[in-house]
Amino acid sequence: MNNTEDRKILEGIATGDEVIITAFYKKNLPYIRRYILQNSGREDDVEDVFQDALVLIYQKLKEDSLELHASLRTYFYGVCKNIWRNRLRKNKKMIITEDVLTNEEAVDPVVIENIEQKEREHVYRKHFLNLGDACRQVLTLLFQGNSMKEISNITGYSEGYTRKKKFECKKSLLEMIEKDPMYTELKITPEKE
Repeated sequence: MNNTEDRKILEGIATGDEVIITAFYKKNLPYIRRYILQNSGREDDVEDVFQDALVLIYQKLKEDSLELHASLRTYFYGVCKNIWRNRLRKNKKMIITEDVLTNEEAVDPVVIENIEQKEREHVYRKHFLNLGDACRQVLTLLFQGNSMKEISNITGYSEGYTRKKKFECKKSLLEMIEKDPMYTELKITPEKE
């Protein structure tokens, strides 16, 4: 890919252009799939890692903090490899024995921190989406900074019921998250190497 093509793809990712994102997905998924499946992964893992890497790039674009020192494809592949290595290390499934990343695949340490954050967000998002519509609405309004009174006006619930609903929804969400094996892994601070 050349720089003009990379810029076009990055603009497409930033604006959510489905045509560009789908083309990027089709072109890059086979490489990511091969790497993950050869390193103790399953097909579900491929989709998760690809999506998490795409979200990470999207967020870096929105924050205007994406710096490419290689092609977008090489950068994306490096991000996916780091996400997958991080998950394997946490799962202690296997230690990948391969050569150190080449300069083209090297990923900024800040990206590694972002990967950790994205994994925490992934666990939260997965369980948030499993909540009922009413819980998702109440919690979304709460997270947007609305007061109980504003939430009750929007939802049509009484203020007392809104408080009770908020409590029940947060409790359900926390219970689901705490039962997730990934939650336990993310709570453990990685050892300094």
